[in-house]
Amino acid sequence: MHSFVSFIFSLCIAIALFVDPVFAARDTDSYDGNIFPIYAGNGSLVPPQSTLSESLNQNRATVIVYYLDDSATSKAFAPVVSGLKLLWGTSIDILPLTTDELQGKKSNDPREPSYYWHGHIPQIVVIDGKGNVKLDEEGQVPLDKLNKAISIASGLDEPSFTITIKSFNEYNSEPEKEGYTAPRLSRNNPD
Repeated sequence: MHSFVSFIFSLCIAIALFVDPVFAARDTDSYDGNIFPIYAGNGSLVPPQSTLSESLNQNRATVIVYYLDDSATSKAFAPVVSGLKLLWGTSIDILPLTTDELQGKKSNDPREPSYYWHGHIPQIVVIDGKGNVKLDEEGQVPLDKLNKAISIASGLDEPSFTITIKSFNEYNSEPEKEGYTAPRLSRNNPD
């Protein structure tokens, strides 16, 4: 039995020596997986809950975010997109769309995401319920500017609270409500 345990232990050591470690890096154009759970702490953003056509049919304010999982600028912008979800909740539709499927496509139909895409990432487009574009910008768009455009598009007041992007380490960040210090209550301990 001892020789079997020794063999298994030796095999594990040998495998560990030959396996390359996995690295994720926010500041490189490497593919690390979906950027929203990794760099923004919110995997619920993808896939989007609706399509652009569905959002427009329901007259909802819509935020389209064009990104690539292997783009350092998209990785840096991911926490801001997650912050929009925290700030606006379900009152708007947020559609993070990877541009892989849009490559080489151009549509003349404003109900199609390729209609708005310029070919650069990240790009963010805010559309009101009637299909009017209220903001269309590329790059690291400030959250205040996004909130103003969303407020105009939705007819809702801007959120009464602000957020900051809290970094845990060189990989993980998530939006956090400023001034929120109350601990989460469990069902078993409502005190």
